[in-house]
Amino acid sequence: MSDEQEVIPLDKLARVYRKIYVKAQALARELEALEDKKDLIKNAMKDQMRELGLESVRTEGGTILLSKKKRYYTDDWDSFKTFMLDNDALDLVEKRISQSNMAMFLEDNPGKVPAGLNSITEVSVTVRKPTK
Repeated sequence: MSDEQEVIPLDKLARVYRKIYVKAQALARELEALEDKKDLIKNAMKDQMRELGLESVRTEGGTILLSKKKRYYTDDWDSFKTFMLDNDALDLVEKRISQSNMAMFLEDNPGKVPAGLNSITEVSVTVRKPTK
């Protein structure tokens, strides 16, 4: 076996990539339709479980469980930020840097870089439909 790797022409790679992309789009639409059907079924089960006052039920098709999840949100970010600062509660938000805001801050303040800040640049490939 040779150490040389066959170079596949870019035109062929682009055509194969587009075929895979189109197939993936069709599968995504099919998956979305299935997810919609699952949601309808889950809502029907939830309605029946509530009517019957049940939190779980074992059936031949599987055990159905109702669970609750409380989610928090704010309509007033300025007040929420002040609340977090006043109460030394910065951990009330998830630890994730806003990519666009950080880039804008660094562009506007080139000398101010937070300690421990890292960055990585990724190069991506995009293949568009051929134009006729």
